[in-house]
Amino acid sequence: MVKTNELKKIVSKWKDKEGNLIMVFHEIQNKYGYVPRDVSMKLSEMLDVPLARIYEVLTFYNYFDLKPPGKHTISVCMGTACYLKGANELLKKIRDLLNISEGETTEDGLFKLNVVRCLGCCGLAPVVTIDEDVYGKVQKEDVPDILAKYTKEKQNA
Repeated sequence: MVKTNELKKIVSKWKDKEGNLIMVFHEIQNKYGYVPRDVSMKLSEMLDVPLARIYEVLTFYNYFDLKPPGKHTISVCMGTACYLKGANELLKKIRDLLNISEGETTEDGLFKLNVVRCLGCCGLAPVVTIDEDVYGKVQKEDVPDILAKYTKEKQNA
């Protein structure tokens, strides 16, 4: 939960600047991983901006999340090299196993699935990252074992 005094600091930093709403959202997103609903309502009051305008901006830019992120972020590279080497199959396998689509988080909050345009690991194509871990030359048969490393971590916690 966002503390009011933290929110006041962020708002005061950007209050009189043009385009402040986006900058405020960026700070909140960077700090909490998403923009909580209660923050949106408080921002509406603090900035004297209608709540409809707040959500208009939040939903226009796909960078901003309105739901908490998963504990682990899976990124599937869809750059040219990865795409040509089967990244589509990897993405489908992950979606099927986790029962989520791109941009969504699993019901248990463990994984969030993202598609990225390039991870800069073209020589390892196709590439999947989970948090800071890079998996190269991934085959769709590898996906269950890769995901299991993170689900086992949850079971041991």
